[in-house]
Amino acid sequence: MRELVEWLGKDKGIHPVLVAGIAQFQLVHIHPFVDGNGRTSRLLSTLCLYRSGYDFKRLFTLSEFYDRDRSAFYRAIQSAREQGMDLTGWLEYFVDGLATQMSEVRQRGERVIRRDVLVREHGLNERQAVVVEALLVGGPLGMEEVEALVPGVTRRTLQRDLHGLVEAGLAVAEGAARATRYSLSDKGLR
Repeated sequence: MRELVEWLGKDKGIHPVLVAGIAQFQLVHIHPFVDGNGRTSRLLSTLCLYRSGYDFKRLFTLSEFYDRDRSAFYRAIQSAREQGMDLTGWLEYFVDGLATQMSEVRQRGERVIRRDVLVREHGLNERQAVVVEALLVGGPLGMEEVEALVPGVTRRTLQRDLHGLVEAGLAVAEGAARATRYSLSDKGLR
């Protein structure tokens, strides 16, 4: 641990993202605590990034990426151990996780901006804004899905809201009656 702390305190001439990945791996590998080594290592990598100017404003954590496929996380750790402590595979995994999380934050931000622009330009109500955001995220929605997004609102009110989106040219309705599905139009996507 002393060597790791000393190494972290030196100017290494290594990109800070790689320093963060190395620090995380080393703390997991050293395993200094009975419990909490994983959490502490993730916190250490976040601290390394933060100290180097990577302030993610708590918009994401790498844990979100790791939790999607825990076995891939453990394989990446194990591969370094099996390769004589060659951290290349682990660092590729770490950097991919960071890039994935940053990309997702960017996409979420773009969706929120797009939704807000549409709300402002077309005078959409709050329920319509919720529907537009869901359409930006996941594609076509049926009435039951819209009802789940905006609980406590009558079906008739939601039908008027959806009709308003269609009339504004922001959404298209496909199908008939109960099978109708709504998706964003080209205008809604631009």
